[in-house]
Amino acid sequence: MTEINKQVKESAVAGYFYPADVNELQHMVSDMLSGISVKSAPPKALVAPHAGYIYSGPIAAKAYASLSPVRSTIKRVILLGPAHRVYLKGMAISSATHFATPLGEISIDNELKKRVSGFPQVNVINKAFAQEHSLEVHLPFLQTVLEDFTLLPIVVGEANEKEVAEVLESVWGGNETLIVISSDLSHFHDYKTAKQLDNATATAIKTAQYEKIGPQQACGCRGVSGLLKIAKQRNLEIDIVDVRNSGDTAGGHDRVVGYGAFTFHEPTTLSKEKQKLLIDIAYASIAHGLKHNLPLIPKLEDYSPVYAEARGLFVTLNLNDNLRGCIGNTEPAYPLIIAATRNAYNAAFCDHRFNKLSASEFEKIDLSISVLTPKKEIFFDSDKDILAQLRPGVDGLIISSGACSATFLPAVWEKLPSTEVFLTQLKHKAGINPAHVPERAWVYQSDHYSR
Repeated sequence: MTEINKQVKESAVAGYFYPADVNELQHMVSDMLSGISVKSAPPKALVAPHAGYIYSGPIAAKAYASLSPVRSTIKRVILLGPAHRVYLKGMAISSATHFATPLGEISIDNELKKRVSGFPQVNVINKAFAQEHSLEVHLPFLQTVLEDFTLLPIVVGEANEKEVAEVLESVWGGNETLIVISSDLSHFHDYKTAKQLDNATATAIKTAQYEKIGPQQACGCRGVSGLLKIAKQRNLEIDIVDVRNSGDTAGGHDRVVGYGAFTFHEPTTLSKEKQKLLIDIAYASIAHGLKHNLPLIPKLEDYSPVYAEARGLFVTLNLNDNLRGCIGNTEPAYPLIIAATRNAYNAAFCDHRFNKLSASEFEKIDLSISVLTPKKEIFFDSDKDILAQLRPGVDGLIISSGACSATFLPAVWEKLPSTEVFLTQLKHKAGINPAHVPERAWVYQSDHYSR
């Protein structure tokens, strides 16, 4: 980028909310991060406070320390903060090409900015960023804990959780993308009252009750609620990392501001024991089908809550190393255990490519289950663009054009290692002309379970 096209949003609160001196700032952030024990997997998203570092810095550091294992993995950060200085209808993005702090400049992600600019609730409003601290105070933490990343900063004004959620969904990404929501909790209550209010808010966040998060609970309530709406849809695991207030850090107890740090994690892989149960009940559903011509329908209350989570799931049957049936759902349409029994039955008896499975074949089949991560839409202008975004052996792919659609699971890479062949064969499966570029495409990953 030439200097003439470069537009830098300079720091507005260095020297006020955090040190303006580079060495002092580096030392302060590193000191807050040091000694924090990280016990959970790295998060997909986090909520952290945005007050002056002497007040909220130690709480924010608890969330940011969890990123250390993915320091070099995260390449994109989407940062949402509430508007404090100007009235704002909807959500604002900046025309700047870089945001600066005493630690250096961060490049704005033009691809992501272009993607969100298509929403009617998103507009370029530079004055929303001019003196806004809710975004800026997070940048030195990000510059310290991550190696190299681009940024999409968004100021959130009058926008409901649905409007925020659809913007976040459009830039959700994979392991390379981090979502950060900036918010403090209660404001200007006495210490005891604030503790009660903030603990109740933390419980609402932990349980993804976005309808309970309003301005009295969190100044960044709209960003928090939008993330919680997605968390509920995607079955994200939410951890309360730290909840304190200014009376615990650097202020008095008469009028305090509450701070909370929360991490959000994609659904985790099932334990070996739970994998075995899921495989066993899928086999049992086929056995039930051989006798009753119906799938086995387990009662959710008889099983661990993890099996009640709605997930995309495929069941694959192989006989003598040849495919004998494969049926599933890419959308999280059913609870995990119901999806396993339904799709096992359908793979055995309803896959139009094969005859119904016989009792003698059932004794010899190998059954495997693929549990899918939420799909992520990719954007492209050509087949080459699609292939550039595919990771062989890792990503499953869904393509569609009009009424035609199909998917290949990540396991298909074992038989089709070439990306070009992978896409061509998927077009054939979908009924899409190999010479035509699909209209839409999504990628996902999966956990693969078998006996």
